[in-house]
Amino acid sequence: MATHNRKPIEKTKARIRDKVKGTSLKPRLSIYRSNEHIYAQLIDDSLGRTIVASSTLDKEVKAAISSTSTCDASIAVGKSIAQKCLANKIDTVVFDRGGRLYHGRIKALADAAREEGLNF
Repeated sequence: MATHNRKPIEKTKARIRDKVKGTSLKPRLSIYRSNEHIYAQLIDDSLGRTIVASSTLDKEVKAAISSTSTCDASIAVGKSIAQKCLANKIDTVVFDRGGRLYHGRIKALADAAREEGLNF
């Protein structure tokens, strides 16, 4: 794909993806943020598969929050993904912020995952 046709966020995402690779021992925690929801998934890039996923669309997360587009929702998703990771005996990951700046909802999710015991 030609780089001159890409949007700035796609260029940033590609630059990050070149440096951040997930393995089975240390998978990649990939974050995607839309205007309404936030999604987190643990990816093993060597096998090309998702190990665990969580988002504001999950029933247990949706029941705990009032709005899906707030930092509180991101905190709930961060705690949920960390608990799922620890249940699968994964405690260390590499963080992929999805081309977004590390602040606001992205930072809230990361901090909540760290508080639950995930290392990155």
